[in-house]
Amino acid sequence: MRLIAPVFATLCLAAVTEAGASSAKPDPKPAPHVQEVTPKLYDYTTQLLFGEVWKRPQLASRDRSLITLSALIANGQSAQLTGHIKLGLDNGLKPSEISALITHLAFYAGWPNAMSAAGVAHQVFTERNIAHDQIVPAITEPLSLDADSEAKRRAAVRSATEEVAPKLGDYTNDVLFADLWRDPSLTARDRSLVTVAALVAQGQTAQLPFHLSRAMDNGLSKTEASEVVTHLAFYVGWPKAMSAVPVFKEVFEFRAKS
Repeated sequence: MRLIAPVFATLCLAAVTEAGASSAKPDPKPAPHVQEVTPKLYDYTTQLLFGEVWKRPQLASRDRSLITLSALIANGQSAQLTGHIKLGLDNGLKPSEISALITHLAFYAGWPNAMSAAGVAHQVFTERNIAHDQIVPAITEPLSLDADSEAKRRAAVRSATEEVAPKLGDYTNDVLFADLWRDPSLTARDRSLVTVAALVAQGQTAQLPFHLSRAMDNGLSKTEASEVVTHLAFYVGWPKAMSAVPVFKEVFEFRAKS
């Protein structure tokens, strides 16, 4: 089963062909027509979003790219992906991590969104002449899981699904968590970060407590978590970010007491 993620990435991204295109750092500024049509939006974008938010030290630029890509993929916003995949590479994301991110989000944002993102990633990787072995690295040992926590999670999944959709429970336990989450192409912290960003982007607050707490168990600090929801407000909209705030507050308070 653990071959599913590398195989999926291989099929979606395919072999990268040689190209002589420039790999210059992308300009995050919006196109000139934005300034002509919505000058105030242009100012907010250049002065506030990229001039301030992206430079805040509470979250690394690499992590900001990771959650921005996750939000765009989760919401099917392929038109914005090209620039942000390039920016992500410039901010330190490896091609293999972007490939793994797309594969991971197939499970959390749906196959159509992931397949669309794979096509955009292929174009960027081709333009930058990125070798195939940088996209799909050699298979290594899977990440380990805490046996006690995993047993409790598996039991909870079975209890929730066995009367309604038992096969969904099997896929959740045997593929999603036992295979995908153990793929070392992304660290456990990064997988949690990607998942939390996708859930906020889709307004899936019911799933947030478990995954936010898991993210913090995996190394995400309270300060970083706060900055995630702040950053995402600009990419998923204020209503979704504000709806996530009470969930974040609940998780923070619960962890402070435990």
